[in-house]
Amino acid sequence: MSHAQHHAMSDADPGTDASGHRARLRERLTEGPEALLDHELIEYLLMLAIPRRETKTIARRLIAEFGGIGGVLGADARALARQGGLSDTAVAAIKIAEAAALRLLRSRVTGRPVLASWQAVLDYLRADMAHRTIERVRVLHLNSKNMLIRDELASEGSIDQAAVYVREIIRSALDMGSASLILVHNHPSGDPQPSRQDIALTRDLVNAAKPLGIAIHDHVIIAGGGHASLRAMGLM
Repeated sequence: MSHAQHHAMSDADPGTDASGHRARLRERLTEGPEALLDHELIEYLLMLAIPRRETKTIARRLIAEFGGIGGVLGADARALARQGGLSDTAVAAIKIAEAAALRLLRSRVTGRPVLASWQAVLDYLRADMAHRTIERVRVLHLNSKNMLIRDELASEGSIDQAAVYVREIIRSALDMGSASLILVHNHPSGDPQPSRQDIALTRDLVNAAKPLGIAIHDHVIIAGGGHASLRAMGLM
C-alpha cells in the first residue's frame, strides 16, 4: 500500500471506525519510525492514555499550540494540562515518550569521544533544550580523551551574574579533574544568535580556565530556530 493510501486511510473519521483506524495506525507503526506523520504519533500515543476519546483533533491542536512534535514532547507538564486541556494520564504519556526519546539520544553519546560524535551530541541537546521556556545552562565535562564524564546542569534562569558562573564552573571542573569543557545554554526566544553577554561570559571563562590547563572547546546556544557555536563563529 502506498504512503498516500495509508495517509488517506488515516484521515478517515475515527468516530465511524475507531478500532479499524487504530489497527491501521498500529500496523503502520511497525513499519518503522517514519511510517506515521507527527500528528499521528501524538494521536496514537494519546489513544493509549485516553482510549475512549477521538484523539486526532487533540493531537493536531497540540502540535499547532506547541509548535510541532518537539514542542509537544518538550512542553512543561503544567502547560500541557493548562493549554492542552490534557488529563494527568495523557500528560504522563507524553512525558514518558519524551524521556524515552532523550534516553535513546543520550545513549548515542555516552561512552564515545564527544567531539567525534558531535552531531549526536547536538541532537541530544536540541531535543532536551530547544523547547524549554526558561534559560538553562549546562556544562559538559570531558576527560583527556574527550569522553563525557559529567553533564552538569549549572543553572536555570537568566545569565545575569557572569563572574559567579565562571567561578562556579571552574570550581566544579577542578573538583572533577576535567580536562576540557563545553558550555551549553538555550535561548527560549527561538533565536540562537549569541548576545554580547554570552560572548563576554565565554571569554571570561576561557581566560579563567587557561592558566589552570582546562580547555574550553565551545559554547553552544540551542534554540527552536537552530543552534549557534561560538567556536565556529570565531567568537572565542
